[in-house]
Amino acid sequence: MKKAMLGKKIGMTQIFDENGLVIPVTVVEAGPLTVVQKKTVETDGYNALKVGYQKVAEKKLSKPALGQFSKTKLAPMKYLREFRLEDISSYEVGQEIKAEDMFQSGDKIDVSGLSKGKGFQGTIKRYGQKGGPKTHGSMYHRRVGSMSANTNPARVFKGKKLPGHMGMDNTTVQNLEVVRVDAERNLILVKGALPGPKGGLLVIKSTVKSGK
Repeated sequence: MKKAMLGKKIGMTQIFDENGLVIPVTVVEAGPLTVVQKKTVETDGYNALKVGYQKVAEKKLSKPALGQFSKTKLAPMKYLREFRLEDISSYEVGQEIKAEDMFQSGDKIDVSGLSKGKGFQGTIKRYGQKGGPKTHGSMYHRRVGSMSANTNPARVFKGKKLPGHMGMDNTTVQNLEVVRVDAERNLILVKGALPGPKGGLLVIKSTVKSGK
């Protein structure tokens, strides 16, 4: 990948372009990131950067997690991610990476995050199923429906849509546009909606659909 960044979803708002048209945008607090480790072909078999985001108290991390920071004497970070960038020669351990260093207005990106958790839900909300009759003595309003045939095959097929946990899935929205980058406050304004709740962690990468 060419570019990558970690960020926190702030929320949605709207801005106006030069023609006075409204653009719905999601505000992301992107970085600053700290380079925790630089992996190379000679030492690890591939080139990559391990970066940390959002400083945290030492007592909130386990001893193995703290060990990654004690060697380099860096402040502990809440989130650690690894990015296989095309060129890592210009980065060094301890270097700070800001939003403006990665993205500019007009860039196309893919954004990944955990979708909003909705708890345990039935099939009508979870899969959009129709539901049973609402009147005339029907006792079957919001239940699953037929499970399978009776004697044969005498079992429920795999993949049957049933009630269960909904949300909290890793979700990616592709080919979004960076509308504006606020270098002073490390903010990126992305056109459209992004996955996850306010305050959720987002992974921003250069899009894989470029040129299509």
